Amino acid sequence: MPSWKLVGGTFLGFFAVIFAGAGIGIASVGTPDMNKAAKAQNNVFQWADGTQMVATGGSMNRQIVPIDQIPLSMRNAVIAAENESFDTDKGVDPMGIARAVVNMATGGSTQGGSTITQQYVKNSYLDSEQTLKRKVTELFMAIKLGVGEEKDVVLAGYLNTAYYGRDAYGIQAAARAYFGKDAKDLNPSESAFLASMLKGPNLYNPDGGLGAAATPEANEKRARLRWAWVLDREVAVGRMEQSERDKYKEFPARVDSEQARGMSGQTGYLVEVAKQYVMKTTGISAEKMALGGYTITTTFQKPKVDALVKAVEDTRKDFLDEKKRPEYDTFVQVGAASVDVKSGAIVALYGGPGWDHKYFANNANTSGVPVGSTWKPYVLAAAMQYGTQNSKGSGISVASKYNANDLTVINNREGKPLLANDGTPFRQKNESEYPYGYVTLNEAMEKSINVPFAQLVFDVGHGKVREVAKSTGILEESMDKNNNASFALGTSTPSAIRMADSYATFAASGTHREPFSVKKVMKDGKDVPGFEAPKESRAMDDSVADNITKVLENVVENGTGTKAKKLGRPAAGKTGTTDQNKSAWFVGYTPELSTSVTLFRNDPTSKKKELMSMNHVGGVDSIHGGDIPAAIWTEYMREALKGTPVKDFPEAEDIGVVADAAGAPQPTPSAVPSASVSPSTSPSSSPSVSPSPSKGAKPSCKPRPWNLDCDPATAGTTSGTGGEIDGGTTDGSTGGLPSPSPTGRPGRPGGSTSWGSIMGTSG
Repeated sequence: MPSWKLVGGTFLGFFAVIFAGAGIGIASVGTPDMNKAAKAQNNVFQWADGTQMVATGGSMNRQIVPIDQIPLSMRNAVIAAENESFDTDKGVDPMGIARAVVNMATGGSTQGGSTITQQYVKNSYLDSEQTLKRKVTELFMAIKLGVGEEKDVVLAGYLNTAYYGRDAYGIQAAARAYFGKDAKDLNPSESAFLASMLKGPNLYNPDGGLGAAATPEANEKRARLRWAWVLDREVAVGRMEQSERDKYKEFPARVDSEQARGMSGQTGYLVEVAKQYVMKTTGISAEKMALGGYTITTTFQKPKVDALVKAVEDTRKDFLDEKKRPEYDTFVQVGAASVDVKSGAIVALYGGPGWDHKYFANNANTSGVPVGSTWKPYVLAAAMQYGTQNSKGSGISVASKYNANDLTVINNREGKPLLANDGTPFRQKNESEYPYGYVTLNEAMEKSINVPFAQLVFDVGHGKVREVAKSTGILEESMDKNNNASFALGTSTPSAIRMADSYATFAASGTHREPFSVKKVMKDGKDVPGFEAPKESRAMDDSVADNITKVLENVVENGTGTKAKKLGRPAAGKTGTTDQNKSAWFVGYTPELSTSVTLFRNDPTSKKKELMSMNHVGGVDSIHGGDIPAAIWTEYMREALKGTPVKDFPEAEDIGVVADAAGAPQPTPSAVPSASVSPSTSPSSSPSVSPSPSKGAKPSCKPRPWNLDCDPATAGTTSGTGGEIDGGTTDGSTGGLPSPSPTGRPGRPGGSTSWGSIMGTSG
């Protein structure tokens, strides 16, 4: 056993080494330079062709102000919220440092210092890596400051280097950015607001931030709670009288940001999408991004962005009149996105009227607008890919017939009637009461009839539909979690960007490519890695995707999307309209380009942020996806594809088995190949399963208006429409029904989700 002298000497030696090392470390470090954080540069954003779009960031007033130019209210708010013991502590929190060191040493997340002094030191290392060496250096520097520096100097250093959001480093820049005044003129309420931003502007700046949890609505809610807490905290720690606190009941109003004034039109939306993509891809923080110095080459093509803006503005002028119909045409919003089919690059988007119009929500990247019947292709694709309970393990053919009559009872997976909330059998509503009888799935898509798809989703399984949608790029968090009939009719809320990218998967014969907005980033003359085009993946069999395209071509040719026929080249697409006309969509594509357009109403100044009905918008009873959205889509696509050679989609092969729903009338013997199924001798309520009609020889061409060299006599028929509509109109309705609607438009079967359960909110 060692003697107590040996043990004691060992411990004394150990501590002597530690203290000596600490002394050397403290002596060797310098002091923070608050000027470093103020030297922010511009970030340069470029169009896809390399020309400059905008230079932003780093242009604000970043003047460092002395402590006497920082109001006492700001100092009190920060000390109360961040470090109550600031006036008396030695600049470090030993327990906080120990936690940070242990976390980093064991591979856990990095943690900053918990005192104002430590945070000031941390701010001076914004360009450095989060390493154990840096954390030790910060510790020594904080100790040195805590022992040898005046508290006012440390506090001023922290407030002059902290990041407050809106590209503002330092209290002076923040005061100008949020309130349009100098820091010395801040009142206690405004000071409490800026102190709240120090909690993390990505989640507390009411403008919004990066990530699904950082929406403007969510951020403002957090900011309001934090603002009130800071004021109450000042009272609790003796830095404000209750009588003073009682003066500040209203959340402080803010001015438009310099960013908004500098990024008018679509520029603000384009820059924000690209900036968030860079931060997500590289892990660069918002603070580091705000310091600037990056050259970011986007995928956005200026001619296509200009064409999309013109299409929106022209169509708004044609359809909407806010002066004539203020109670209906006000607050109508448009969002759109366009994706290159071959790469997944986002070439254009329309986010709204512009930051300069005080509209900061990006309508192209919404998270709360239901997509309506544009969801139906996923239900059909899942049935074709995986089959249904009726198809005995084989993929289903679009020639399969389903009951399409209004108010048909829907059966669940067990074949029993689905029950409504009152316990009675659930009956699915169509938009039209027209008695369709049994129709093919092709015809059901053409006319956008609800009932067949409400039943089909149970036959194939909700999980399979989600699997198919996810494989095409639809984010899981945007999908409705309910396994009800409405799920098939579009209660999910993907963004316009995701819908355009997803439909591009059909255009690319089942190959999916993730959407991306940045193709190159440079810093200090060197490429930042990670911006190669996303790898492609197989979402579904090419035959399934090509058949979906064939069905959606029929929607444009003969169904609810006939307005898109004006494009004058092969196109496929789907209309979508939701309950109470709260949103309307058109998503369509050519072999080269996939574009989605959404229309909805919401008041951006309202606290509720809920969708409003579009009934009577534009002077008509109701707006459908085949109206304004299809008109915008067509005008944009015509200009965007100008000069591009006309190209046909791949020829779709007939696939799947005919698996009719329960109760479908049996085919006559002449309609069934003699070698397939023996004629039934009696009516049957069980599903009939028979091979799909034989494919036969492929035609040499398609008899199209733009393909004048094609001889219809030799071309043959390339797709079975399953029941065309006579007299298709150019206003997006289908026509051909017994009587016109009261507005003079032909009656329009299907196309909306009329079950009264969608309550989406705008993102």
